[in-house]
Amino acid sequence: MGYPGKNTKQYSSPKRRFEKSRIESERVLAITYGLRNKREIWRATEVLRKHRGGAREVLAMMSAAGETPKTVARRDELINTLQRYGMVGANAAMDDILTLKVENILERRLQTIVYRKGLARSPKQARQLITHGHIAINGQRVSVPGYMVSVSEEAGVAYYATSGLADSANGERQRIMNVRA
Repeated sequence: MGYPGKNTKQYSSPKRRFEKSRIESERVLAITYGLRNKREIWRATEVLRKHRGGAREVLAMMSAAGETPKTVARRDELINTLQRYGMVGANAAMDDILTLKVENILERRLQTIVYRKGLARSPKQARQLITHGHIAINGQRVSVPGYMVSVSEEAGVAYYATSGLADSANGERQRIMNVRA
């Protein structure tokens, strides 16, 4: 089991370290989503790998034993989890899970949602606002840019109540609004 206080690695690095096409695609993703380093991409890849592996496992169980209550429960659990985060639609099938991409995971991060909602001028500034404590979800301050925002929480993403940016007369907030207009 391991020591519970010890942090474990939540990603796996690529098998081919110097593959040109992978490096280029990771660079584009890092710039587009304002990521700090490649490890954040690898962590999102690991989350995607976990979901897709679960879908393959369910499909294998269904082909071997048919639709048993255990496989139906596992399938519903997997689909409900991805629906809660808005990665698949209401009528999703297992094939929809297998077609997910890393971009689907990165789009649900708090950093990306803050930028998309117009609370920051760039993804990098969104990251800065989050780490400095200017962003809250449903009134609760969140300081983790990689926080996965569910669909129900997305409407509650706003400036923290005591933040200077909560005031509409703030100079930086005026600049953010001017860029978005």
